[in-house]
Amino acid sequence: MSDKKAASGLVKGDRLALTVTGVNNLGCGVCRAPDGRAVFVAGAVTGDAVEAELIKVTATYAVGKLLAVKTPSPDRVDDFCAAPLSCGGCVYRCLAYEREIAEKRDYVRFAFRKAGLDPVVEEVRTAGPVSGYRNKAEYPIARQNGHLFGGFYAPRTHTVIPADDCALVPPVFGAILGTVCRLFESRGIEAYDEKTGRGMLRHLYLRHAPGTGEIMVCPVLKENKLPDAAGFAAALTRAYPQIVSVMLNINPDDTNVVLGKTFYTVWGKSYLTDVLCGKRFMIGPAAFYQVNHDATELLYGLAAERAGQGDLLLDLYCGVGTVGLSLSDRFTRLVGVEIVPDAVNAARQNAKENGVENAAFYCGDAADTEKLLFAAEQAEGKLKPDAVILDPPRRGCDEKLLRFLAKRAVSRIVYVSCNPDTLARDAALLVSLGYTLGTVTPVNMFPRTGHVESVICLTRNENKTEK
Repeated sequence: MSDKKAASGLVKGDRLALTVTGVNNLGCGVCRAPDGRAVFVAGAVTGDAVEAELIKVTATYAVGKLLAVKTPSPDRVDDFCAAPLSCGGCVYRCLAYEREIAEKRDYVRFAFRKAGLDPVVEEVRTAGPVSGYRNKAEYPIARQNGHLFGGFYAPRTHTVIPADDCALVPPVFGAILGTVCRLFESRGIEAYDEKTGRGMLRHLYLRHAPGTGEIMVCPVLKENKLPDAAGFAAALTRAYPQIVSVMLNINPDDTNVVLGKTFYTVWGKSYLTDVLCGKRFMIGPAAFYQVNHDATELLYGLAAERAGQGDLLLDLYCGVGTVGLSLSDRFTRLVGVEIVPDAVNAARQNAKENGVENAAFYCGDAADTEKLLFAAEQAEGKLKPDAVILDPPRRGCDEKLLRFLAKRAVSRIVYVSCNPDTLARDAALLVSLGYTLGTVTPVNMFPRTGHVESVICLTRNENKTEK
């Protein structure tokens, strides 16, 4: 036995027989080494007895590579996706769906307990299929064996794993991806190489509107150079008549960000039209829009129940107006605020298209509370909302915003979140500022992945004021 092994008890390369006691939100089976340290094994599920080789050892945990499943768990199911396991997208691809949603409920519970809260966390709500539900995909493009192909980055790398048969997206996406790669090859356009900065085609960005069937195709290029762009669009739309928009996005920067700031319309419309919660929405290429249509309708229905009714609903992070407009018939007035001017314009157009006359949308930055409502209050006067809808990005809300809402003594804050950890953090602050935390309802917006959406309502305690 080496001195290193004697000191640590475990070393890289050790092979261990392990029993899996749980699965984390990264899709790794959680086991215990003989010395008590946690060992995380990708591809192992709760109840498996496995053999794993240690590929990383630290003082507090280890990471193992799955070598064999010696005794499969009752919760292990046949892999539902043909894409390589190394793509890393469907972290619960071998786990029974019932166990997946139980694990996600536990994840939400644990996030709140870490934040010092213990609310009622309902069972995870589900809606629609567990495959083919994603209405958006961003495929990095690479070259292999002399041909262009698209796929997804392997976890924690920029190695592109072929995934034209991903089970989470509509099957037509894989077909379009293959056609686009062939059309670019025929035009002599190379895949972009991050190391050398050479090549032109960086990504293929696809959007689908389930309510209408419309599809947008948007190659991401290093420069605005696409030979015979009209012919490219004509070939695509002949093959796939459901394509209504062919765009180009230009991203010249040395960056990990997929989309650049500039879009060009090559053919058709510059947006898709979708139907959600009975209303029609124009979705531009850069607009935020939930990726799972059926689960979004479920989520917004839950948000509507918690928002209740009243005179004024303030929709922050409003995007193109989807949440607020779906609730507009519950309030006398809807005011939406969003930092992206194009999204504000789209929200206004969406209100007009749906005949919603009690809504107005304004530009404002939720992280800059001094100016957040400046444009809105110039037009509307002092705003005293009965309810506020928050639907922030994964990083959650800025503390200044939450304190701002507490000072305004908003009666109800309905918080929609895609990150249980930041949701719990922000909820704990609001509780300290005089709010009572209601029931937490998780929604499986992203089946087979480690992500879960949640919605809660925090109600103002009138006996406590913000300090």
